[in-house]
This record gives sequence, C-alpha cells and structure tokens, in this order.
Amino acid sequence: MPTVAEITIRTAASPDDFAAVRRLCLAYREDLRSHHPAAPALVDLFYPDPAYSDLLDALPGKHDAVLLADLGGAPVGCAMSQRLPDGSTEIKRVYVAPEARGHGLAGLLVEELATRARAVGVPQMRLDTMKTLGAACHLYAKLGFVERGPYQPIPEQALPHLRFFERRP
Repeated sequence: MPTVAEITIRTAASPDDFAAVRRLCLAYREDLRSHHPAAPALVDLFYPDPAYSDLLDALPGKHDAVLLADLGGAPVGCAMSQRLPDGSTEIKRVYVAPEARGHGLAGLLVEELATRARAVGVPQMRLDTMKTLGAACHLYAKLGFVERGPYQPIPEQALPHLRFFERRP
C-alpha cells in the first residue's frame, strides 16, 4: 500500500499534465461504456465525439479546477469542477485508473475540489452519476453528499439511469 508521501493531488498545469488528463478522461469514457448494457447510449448522449474530444483538447476550458492524482509519481486519476449559473459548482469526470483504485484517491480528489470551492465561497457542490456506478454512489454518500433531483435540464431518456447529489463544500 502506498504511503501518503507517494500520493499527490495537484492542479493540472503543463501540456504533459493536460495530456495525462485527456488520457484518463478517454479511459473514463471507455470504462463507463463497458460497465452496463444501458451505458453506451448514455455515454453517447453525454460524451459524444467529437464534442468530447474538443472539450478535452481545450482544457482547462470552462473548468474552474482540473486536478490530477499522482501515485508514485505517475498520474492515475483526475477530477474537474465547473461553475453553474446559480453559483454552485458541478463536479465532473472523477476517475481513477483501475490499477490505482483502493488508495482513496477519488475521495482525495473530491475533497480537494471542495477545499477550492470553499475558498472562493461556492455555496453548493453538485454532481450526477449513473445509478449502476455503485462504488461512486457509495463514495459520494460517504463524503456527505445527499441525493437530490436534477439540478439542470437532463434529457428525459437519461433520468432513469442517473442519481444526483449535492453538499456544501
């Protein structure tokens, strides 16, 4: 088990950092596609090519924070946040590569986003995830997120497959 000294959560800043984030986000997309029979249609709805590629190529783009998690010096996880029109922040693309899971990196990424949101006075953090992503749903509940309804317009066909959460930073 890695020590805390081998785990780093940091802001993606360099071209190499953003290349690592792009690789992780593309792996995230493929991981989502493969985990449930309903997932490919949802992934195509929310992460269509080429729009997803364009979003990743423009990082940080509309995101307030783009974080990388390093384990033993290698980037193995990412998370992002972006402001919503009501002043809250939405947590996006929390992902840890399969070989790095079990070290608490996803929780550390989310808590770092919370620290940054709190520092700038964000009143709420919001996110959505697929109902079939049990580990993610469990993590968000463990971190104090409570379930709520949709916080922005969502296509009707996606609603039965999603859970929505929020908490104060």
